[in-house]
Amino acid sequence: MYGARRNVALSDELASIIKVVTLGMLVVMSAAFFYRAFSYSRVVFGLLWISSVVFLITGRAVLLNIENILYARGKELRNAVIIGCDETANQIAKSIFNHPLLGYRLTGYFADLPCGTSSPLSSLNYLGTLSAAPDKIVSGNAELALIALKSEEHAKLYKLVQECEGINVEMMMVPDILEMMTTTANVGLKEIEGIPFIRLKGIPMTTWGVIIKRSFDILVSAVLLALLSPVFLLLSLLVKLGSSGPVFYAQERIGMDGRNFMMLKFRSMKIGAESESGPVWAKENDPRQTSLGSLLRQTSLDELPQLINVLRGEMSLVGPRPERQFFVDKFKSLVPKYLDRHRVKTGMTGWAQVNGLRGNTSLEERIRYDMYYIENWSLWFDIKILLKTIGEIFR
Repeated sequence: MYGARRNVALSDELASIIKVVTLGMLVVMSAAFFYRAFSYSRVVFGLLWISSVVFLITGRAVLLNIENILYARGKELRNAVIIGCDETANQIAKSIFNHPLLGYRLTGYFADLPCGTSSPLSSLNYLGTLSAAPDKIVSGNAELALIALKSEEHAKLYKLVQECEGINVEMMMVPDILEMMTTTANVGLKEIEGIPFIRLKGIPMTTWGVIIKRSFDILVSAVLLALLSPVFLLLSLLVKLGSSGPVFYAQERIGMDGRNFMMLKFRSMKIGAESESGPVWAKENDPRQTSLGSLLRQTSLDELPQLINVLRGEMSLVGPRPERQFFVDKFKSLVPKYLDRHRVKTGMTGWAQVNGLRGNTSLEERIRYDMYYIENWSLWFDIKILLKTIGEIFR
């Protein structure tokens, strides 16, 4: 809990705090069981557990906010360099540029030749060739080297690591294409009758994982539908009074294993909005919206009826967002791994959405986040995304 870490989300801290506080309470309760001189109430232990979690997470939240303020002001940043000049290296630079609160300051890049002016790396200082990296890393006080070299350049990497011996710098490497094909959750070797195999793709969820996720979906969606029934009634009246047409809008979407289902939403568009244009993505200040539609879409309240889809088993609370057949056919040949999104149930919210990738944002970036979610699913990951979704809606 007190390691020197960066980029820790509050939801990750909450999970760790609950684990260690629970373990600590079990130890204390076990000790109290053998201490017969005084009998402790179980209520006391419960209050101690709750207060410990609340105060610890509050302290962590304050600390994380202070860190973000310092990062935003350009203080306490780690000097980082990029080694390489291919597409992966440019993606690293772009990601750090787009997320200034990661806590890194890119001071430049090393490559055998300078990158072209059109690449994101061109805005950084060209620090020299790979052979010049060890000396420049020391003189530039770099604390982190982000390496993006292709498999045919591994000899250069080996030499670089050797020459950086004795230099206090952290080195992290992006896997080459073979390792990128392998899922991060299931990477490893598997032996069948003495023959070793590299697992390139695994099953995203075990049978127990499917049961746990479905049980969680049923419980939470049923409770939310009951609690939000007054909100449903109010929004239904407002939609009906705001424009002519039905309250709900049902649209065919593609779900798990490519199966079709009718996704429900509160209607935010005028009747026949796509009669002339055909299927198009909604955009900000869309003229096809009703008077209430803009507010519904900004607050994501139009998505609430999808709780019914979740209860039916057509969707999950968390997962890649479902898309229409028209766009699935369009993107499956353009975007790598696009169809892999259908290996799990689509969701009301997802890892891509809570990281700001909604609407007309980079599709490739969204797929990357969706794949990360699929390959690293856990129940806590779902809870973390739901908590972040609440924060994003209010923000």
